[in-house]
Amino acid sequence: MHQDWRIYAKNADFKALSEKYGIDPVVARVIRNRDVVTESDFENYIYGTLESTYAPERMMDMELGVDIIMSSIEDGENIRVVGDYDVDGVMSSYILYDGLKRAGANVSVDIPHRILDGYGINERIIEKAYNDGIHTIITCDNGIAAVNAVAKAVELGLTVVVTDHHEPQEILPDADAIIDPHQSGDTYPYKDICGATVAYKFIKLLYETMGLEIGRDEYIEEVALATVCDVMPLLDENRTFVREGIRCLEKTENTGIKALLEATGLKGKKLSSYSLGFVIGPCINAAGRLGSALDALALLTEKDEKTAFDMAVKIKELNDSRKSMTEEGEKKAISILDNLIREKAGLDKSDISERDRDKWMDDVIIIYVSGLHESLAGIVAGRLKERFYRPTIVFTDTDKDEAVIKGSGRSIEAYNMFEKINAHKDMLVKFGGHPMAAGLTIKKDMLDEFRRVLNAESGLSEQDKVPRLMIDVPMPMSYVTMNLAEQLATLEPFGKGNEYPLFAEKDMEILGYQIYGQNKNVMRLKLRSVRGRISEVIYFRPDEFEKNINEWFTDEECDKMSRGIATGCKLAIAYEVGINEYNGARNVQLLMKAYEP
Repeated sequence: MHQDWRIYAKNADFKALSEKYGIDPVVARVIRNRDVVTESDFENYIYGTLESTYAPERMMDMELGVDIIMSSIEDGENIRVVGDYDVDGVMSSYILYDGLKRAGANVSVDIPHRILDGYGINERIIEKAYNDGIHTIITCDNGIAAVNAVAKAVELGLTVVVTDHHEPQEILPDADAIIDPHQSGDTYPYKDICGATVAYKFIKLLYETMGLEIGRDEYIEEVALATVCDVMPLLDENRTFVREGIRCLEKTENTGIKALLEATGLKGKKLSSYSLGFVIGPCINAAGRLGSALDALALLTEKDEKTAFDMAVKIKELNDSRKSMTEEGEKKAISILDNLIREKAGLDKSDISERDRDKWMDDVIIIYVSGLHESLAGIVAGRLKERFYRPTIVFTDTDKDEAVIKGSGRSIEAYNMFEKINAHKDMLVKFGGHPMAAGLTIKKDMLDEFRRVLNAESGLSEQDKVPRLMIDVPMPMSYVTMNLAEQLATLEPFGKGNEYPLFAEKDMEILGYQIYGQNKNVMRLKLRSVRGRISEVIYFRPDEFEKNINEWFTDEECDKMSRGIATGCKLAIAYEVGINEYNGARNVQLLMKAYEP
């Protein structure tokens, strides 16, 4: 896919920053590109510790909420934590449950079922709590929009403390305390924190208020997992929590997490934000997607090693099943999409080329995939969005009504999905979301008209449908040394807001390439710069590379390149700098991430 390459143009005295912090000017530029501006920002980015994170009481209603829960503990009243079914919800639930239990509370947990309940606390959960003799409910990672559910709780005489991190709606629930950094009037310095961070700060202040001891690293690994998996920006105190949390995870004392590390093959290995977001987190999420999130919570609270390992293996197997189901769902979705393109373009049943897709694909992809598990619609929508860079909504069946289908949407920067869908909410049975994602339900016979209307009013230009590739520094590959690679590695953890540094060099002549690996999925590309310096890059999609160069260059040139014969053919290369460690040896490794003729 063609990308719009752009170079960050953020200014600073990079020479002075380099000298002050003992870093390469390139590293100083990368940090500045992450919107790190002031001297205190730089200090916190480079040296931030848990002690430099913000005090819990700076969050509105935090002290009030702590007082309410402390009174419930002292009076021996039953407290129920109500969480959510994703990683952030499970980690938040664990932090509150474990923290309150250790503080002497009579506490239990309930988590909504993704399919039966949907998101957030509801009236069924409230009534169940009332019937179970619960006096006080404390939510985590949900509750800020639960106006009706909280009203029901008030009607039944329950006390409610809301802890959340989502954007409030116009009307707030009538809770006894609302703790959410996004609510009007809150002066907490950094708003983009996850639900687990709010829960952690709540427990931290509760312990301080009750005169109880809490370890410096207590619950930091859970906060790190939630922060990465909820795709929070890895800046400000989030960066500190994740960096410290990864350190804690590598020597975790939590029996359940230890078992999950073993079940996923991560035991004893160096962890990264990738490990959290793409290995551990998806296993926790799988429980909430295909089963019950309470199973994931039970793993975190389990103390017996054998039992915990058996539970971890089951959760990993559930995630393996989820991955397989997602792959099948994605293939089916692309086939349906191609059929829509054939119908629109009047093409026969031959394969659809990328050129056909670019020409005939709708601005807004809206498809119905029968048989896809309801909880996977959002993942498939996200994959199609990434592959084709179009806002995408994937619908599938519901168990409740054959005439109704349920969808999940993922968007691109130029398309405010919430606004566009909200303009036609009268066509829908149910709808909610934000600019980059949405959940919706529609009658099946309204789907074609819904697709037509949203595409007619997409407002997307051709440029909007081209993804942007942000280059940190245009830099010759020959400038890279082991010292620079090691300095760049200290900028971890990488993720949203603190993306992996990306560099570029243009006019790189292809001297040849080799494809290797058991599955022939690794390529080593040999390049020569305009100054005659030879470099090698690694690439993990050789099939795609060969397909592209066959379009860009002649058959003769491509044949020569595959045999290591220079032809003068040149590419612009975007690359990352890494360190390859093998058999005790450490070497700089350049990874090609994008290329253009």
